Amino acid sequence: MEPTPSAHLDTFARDHLPPPEQWPRLLLDDPALQYPARLNCGTELLDRTVGRLGADRPAFHTGGMPPPGPEPGNAPGSPSPRRTWSYGELRATVDRLAHVLTGELGVVPGNRVLLRGPTTPELAACWLAVMKAGAVAVTVLAAQRAHELSTICRIARVSHALCDARVAGELERAAVPGLRTGLFGGGGEADVLRLAAGKPDTFEAVATAADDVALIAFTSGTTGRPKGCAHFHRDVLAVADTFSARVLRPRPEDVFTGTPPLGFTFGLGGLVLFPLRAGASALLDQWSGAGQLLEVVGEHRISVLFTAPTAYRAMLARLEKPGGRGPYDLSSLRRCVSAGEHLPAATWESWYERTGLRIIDGIGATEMLHIFISASDEAIRPGRTGVPVPGFEARIVAADGSTPLPDGTPGLLAVRGPVGCRYLADERQRAYVHDGWNLTGDTYVRDDEGYFRYLARADDMIISAGYNIAGPEVEEALLRHPEVREAAVVGRPDEKRGQIVVAHVVLAPEAPRGSDMAETLRRFTLSELAPYKCPREIVFAQSLPRTPTGKLQRFRLREPGLGPPEPDLE
Repeated sequence: MEPTPSAHLDTFARDHLPPPEQWPRLLLDDPALQYPARLNCGTELLDRTVGRLGADRPAFHTGGMPPPGPEPGNAPGSPSPRRTWSYGELRATVDRLAHVLTGELGVVPGNRVLLRGPTTPELAACWLAVMKAGAVAVTVLAAQRAHELSTICRIARVSHALCDARVAGELERAAVPGLRTGLFGGGGEADVLRLAAGKPDTFEAVATAADDVALIAFTSGTTGRPKGCAHFHRDVLAVADTFSARVLRPRPEDVFTGTPPLGFTFGLGGLVLFPLRAGASALLDQWSGAGQLLEVVGEHRISVLFTAPTAYRAMLARLEKPGGRGPYDLSSLRRCVSAGEHLPAATWESWYERTGLRIIDGIGATEMLHIFISASDEAIRPGRTGVPVPGFEARIVAADGSTPLPDGTPGLLAVRGPVGCRYLADERQRAYVHDGWNLTGDTYVRDDEGYFRYLARADDMIISAGYNIAGPEVEEALLRHPEVREAAVVGRPDEKRGQIVVAHVVLAPEAPRGSDMAETLRRFTLSELAPYKCPREIVFAQSLPRTPTGKLQRFRLREPGLGPPEPDLE
């Protein structure tokens, strides 16, 4: 079948996809994933939802949180007023913004548009406007600095930007040649929201092809040059019609919120794509600390929460002892989703014991757009990620990337489904896609029930005296100790054993530090694990290094001089 002609006038994104023979094999036979040849995901998420459920229902809320101060480092301002955007108001705002994009800013279909700002309805509206204008969204984190922004803009050949005025400084310092920038939220004459107010409230969306590039999502780039992952308009709908529709199973009356930013595909899916596809609403704001997040759940009657294991552990520390919910009202909450890093069984069990809620764990990847292995409700097995999301397939393969391994044998996780990795002009495509399967870089084992259990990132396996040791397994054991709040386990070179196991531990505030506590933790892990897995060294830290999206940076703990901030070595 001949591909549908692209609607893009600027063909850079399509021209720089990997050659077709390097693409993963896509699974597109599922009837629920049969999309028309012409497809604009902005129209599907917004206009089609309005057509099904009406324009008056709520789409986005703001939570009255203090906005961030202007860069660099100013104190937050006064809390913004609580506000709800209806689907009709959102659609009108998006269509007016699309007129500004294609008019004043001169965006043509296929241009890459950088989107930067904290999580707000305005940023989400800008993303949808980029979709309807037929351009390509490159959403980045508000925390990223000038040199990072410059690199991303160079790789993706970004020509335009929409940026929250409060965080415009770093983008200005990036000095991207030829970049046409529209600021929003500043209130000046050139504010794109102000310009949009005078535009028509309807816009005929560009009739993009289903396989036109809709977005380029960049990996964090914490250990090397960032990689741009290109995803199509049909991919945006496919992740909503697989994980969200079949595992999460949202309802139109649901209210979503969470901590991942929209520059992280976990956040884009959980806070924009999934609620809009279901006709639900989302609270878009930023939270400072676990206590505030817990308060928000009760105040706004949140029913679906997206966050990382670290946040669940922080919230657990705020809740009463087992059997109680403390001063927080969590009665509206029915779905809790965790991704971004491994969810330890101890965290899952403690959350369930204290709240009665089963966390839906999942593994996703920027390369795959969202979650592809998970389980919900009675199908959940604590400590195991789950099974392939309907529409996906997964297997465990040997180091050659091709040879399937039997159940019970650790190996590399390989996955395929309706979406897959397409790096933008990057030689690393060959390493990620092998024989049509996406190799995620994770070491997993599948059990005889067909459940997949995480062991470690492939490059985080510790080999000590001939034994393979998965750092997260040791971390889980440490987290079962009542005084341990966070743990990160890495290997350190050792002349005799090749590597030794070193644990970096954050203790409860009142817990004593020092050699006695280190010995207590060593004895505890010895009661939980085989002796060869137990840490030979324990380092106490005030915090652990993480990316802006909350992922643990173990590599910083392995490199001299790049350990956790303010280590406490008493």
